[in-house]
Amino acid sequence: MILGVPKEVKDHESRVGITPAGVRALTEAGHKVLVETHAGELSALPDDEYQSAGAEIVGSAHNLWASADMIVKVKEPVEKEYGFFREGLVLFTYLHLAPVPALTQKLLDRAVTGIAYETIRDRAGTLPLLTPMSEVAGRMSVQVGAAYLEKERGGRGVLLGGVPGVPPANVCIIGGGIVGTNAAKIAVGMGANVTLVDLNLNRLRELDDIFHGRLSTLASNSYNVSHAVCAADLVIGGVLIPGAAAPKIVTREMVSRMKKGAVIVDVAIDQGGCVETARPTTHSDPSFEVNGVVHYCVTNMPAAVPNTSTLALTNATFPYVMKLAQHGAREAILRDDGIRDGVNTYEGTLTCEAVAASQNRPWKPVRDLLAHELIA
Repeated sequence: MILGVPKEVKDHESRVGITPAGVRALTEAGHKVLVETHAGELSALPDDEYQSAGAEIVGSAHNLWASADMIVKVKEPVEKEYGFFREGLVLFTYLHLAPVPALTQKLLDRAVTGIAYETIRDRAGTLPLLTPMSEVAGRMSVQVGAAYLEKERGGRGVLLGGVPGVPPANVCIIGGGIVGTNAAKIAVGMGANVTLVDLNLNRLRELDDIFHGRLSTLASNSYNVSHAVCAADLVIGGVLIPGAAAPKIVTREMVSRMKKGAVIVDVAIDQGGCVETARPTTHSDPSFEVNGVVHYCVTNMPAAVPNTSTLALTNATFPYVMKLAQHGAREAILRDDGIRDGVNTYEGTLTCEAVAASQNRPWKPVRDLLAHELIA
């Protein structure tokens, strides 16, 4: 198989889809890897390392996309990449299609097989390719929130951990999954007063045990969320419904009653955000204010730490890249339930129920499209 690794073009996206170590393994297995010039440079992975590992360096994105059987990226394609789509192409990346109907339509129109990192499941039912970036984003959310609480960035001028004689900041974390748990680790470690809200009472019990009572847990309902959000100096949104648009847990009315200079970091913004007043931002223009509340809603937060993020991501993605390369997409989809869960579009058909529900589109499971081959 010919695999293509383009340079990411989303605003300030500095990660890369395959490392030189991955290139070495793929070329030793008999595959050809094309890497666009400077694709790994911002992750401290220069072209000469890729060449030494056996990659061919390609000077233009157009030539790379046109030559590859499968494109391995980090973030969803942006509009200027849509013209590279073609029938038969396999695209393996974070897609986050639910809030981007235009991208969904282009993938369908060009009959691209789009396999999304964020909907692949393992045998335990977890999301192994979402986990490492959720860990990074969760930990970063507290660092970012602490910085934006500083007065010069529009915040209340509150030090997250306080000092002797002055109480620490109140941090409210919405969601007790990977993002929320990692955010709690950093916030608790920095000495903040942390409240974590989740629907799942068993998860709240687990977190209470994990943190030995060093954070407060709260059952999620509109009354409790409103109370916790309005008392908070920093709110972190970490709600996830795999593949689907995030529910709006924090309403506009709640935001209007928050403290002036409080900060919201909505990590769920990739899937539309769990805060009603949130809208996607970029690393170039990361924040905005609503009712005096600072909102940080960058859709690719881990790109700010690309070396760590690239290594963490490719540790998780590479085994799937190798399976797709060794067997081809169609055979890999037939063989591997997890990869099958990752298929969002297949040869012109939408195959992800959550995306279909978010965009009010028809869909068909890829299992049904390949039913005769599965039976055989």
